Amino acid sequence: MKYTFIHMTFVLAQVHVYCPNKLALSSSNHCIYTSQTNHLFEHKRKLRPNNTMQSLRYMLASFVILLSIWLTTSVPIEEAFNHCVTQHSQTPNQFPSSIYTSTNGSFTSILESTAQNLRYLLPSVPKPDFIFTPFDDSQVQAAVICAKQLGIHMRVRSGGHDYEGLSYVSLVEKPFMVLDLAKLRAVNVDIAHSTAWIQAGATVGEVYYKISEKSPIHGFPAGLCTTLGIGGHITGGAYGSMMRKYGLGADNVLDARIVDANGNILDRKAMGEDLFWAIRGGGGGSFGVILWWKIKLVPVPQTVTVFTVTKTIEQGGNKLLHRWQQLAPHIDDNLFIRVLIQPGNSSVPGKRTVTTSYNALFLGSANRLLQVMRHGFPELGLTRKDCVETSWIKSVLYIAGYPDGTAPEVLLQGKSTTKAYFKAKSDFVREVIPEKSLNSLWKIFLQDDGPLMIWNPYGGKMSRIAESATPFPHRKGVLYKIQYVTGWLDGEKSMAKHMNWMRKFYFYTAPYVSKYPRETYVNYRDLDIGMNQKNNTSLFKAWSWGYRYFKDNFNRLVKVKTKVDPSNFFRHEQSIPPLPTDKKG
Repeated sequence: MKYTFIHMTFVLAQVHVYCPNKLALSSSNHCIYTSQTNHLFEHKRKLRPNNTMQSLRYMLASFVILLSIWLTTSVPIEEAFNHCVTQHSQTPNQFPSSIYTSTNGSFTSILESTAQNLRYLLPSVPKPDFIFTPFDDSQVQAAVICAKQLGIHMRVRSGGHDYEGLSYVSLVEKPFMVLDLAKLRAVNVDIAHSTAWIQAGATVGEVYYKISEKSPIHGFPAGLCTTLGIGGHITGGAYGSMMRKYGLGADNVLDARIVDANGNILDRKAMGEDLFWAIRGGGGGSFGVILWWKIKLVPVPQTVTVFTVTKTIEQGGNKLLHRWQQLAPHIDDNLFIRVLIQPGNSSVPGKRTVTTSYNALFLGSANRLLQVMRHGFPELGLTRKDCVETSWIKSVLYIAGYPDGTAPEVLLQGKSTTKAYFKAKSDFVREVIPEKSLNSLWKIFLQDDGPLMIWNPYGGKMSRIAESATPFPHRKGVLYKIQYVTGWLDGEKSMAKHMNWMRKFYFYTAPYVSKYPRETYVNYRDLDIGMNQKNNTSLFKAWSWGYRYFKDNFNRLVKVKTKVDPSNFFRHEQSIPPLPTDKKG
């Protein structure tokens, strides 16, 4: 794509009047826009200060005449962007090394660096025209201003874990760019005030490590996966193994800095409480670019306890899982026991079974944990041998699945070393699934080669926070959340088979999960439940997925969007739509 530049300056009544930054020439994405780097054509004329109409007529006539004779040059989209950003940034000299196009040898490695779902790196999937990796806040600000002026659709990436690739792929719009925040990863911890300012490109693991460096008795209740980018993670809520004690990551945010659709950098006071509410759980990519979060640190014991106990169906797994549903949401708030469900080898040779692994964090000693389990969940049969006492930071590694003995410094690597093709969905469960119903689900579950379900318990603090406190509404009455995942390694060869299985299994679980709406977690994006179209988001269509992610909070999110981004600059396949501005909308 090419952009046409025309360079000019008018001097009227001793005042410089510049032409608009962008003028529509046709239905194509071309623009006319001022430049300070080429020669400036200057025309002067003295006019009486009170002769306003004469001044305007003269300016218009001059523009028409000069427009026909000015030389123009066509430049690639990334050069137009670079030219504009250089003018708007406080650090212009760093730009040439931070814009990557398909002709650049680093383009592919940058694009794939944090992308987790290989489905969205296939050759058939649209690639960005370029990737921009800013070095500071002013460059992010300049990027938003220039993308808006040049009509370039922007996707924003902080970690790349989004399940449908929305931070680095656009299925509905071209041209598009990726604003990759990977270089913005500072973590400034203030133990004296139990707070930290963290940049959006930092990973969850980096945040955890930097906190633990300063104090062994402070933590933060965010994600279990340590390579998540903290910027996008908190925009969806951010749950983790301490949520029953302290709530979500979004529940523990005190302030933020964002770039809005007008290119302004705003903190909590400047953005106002409505926008501050919206960005803490309303999903990423709708309201602005997160630059920083100010988080509240929470106390953790010097000694915590972790364990994993696995039972197959033949070992009474169904009965145990049925009991877990009744107990896990109501047990001691310091205890988080999730269940990882996957295929395993049966005691019968050549036959598969279902294994249930109870993976837990307890904020306290092993002896205290055993007391809680004896009264709260004796059916699991937990013993002292099953329990591992450790520090909070090492419990992070344990829950994330790192091998025993892994040093916490691994969290500073920032990137995940494992990637796969996958499809995921989610559900919230409000009533216990009957034990007799589980076997019918396992029959469908085992039809896939590599399925995984993760059941995460709710209750505790989660039930005591109002549904409207943040956009994340899945609070009181939720027993647990289910995440469904199917993964494969042979690309498009078996993709249809796995995708079809996922949709089939999701259909079969419908009777056992929340209804009206069938609630879904926004950080586990699922395009099966609806998509926006090219810059023409239908509020009616958006309701199909918006109500499932946000319930009644969706209405407030739409109002906030309409106020702060009425032109819908920040948009993607499932972004929050603004209210229509005319009857056709």
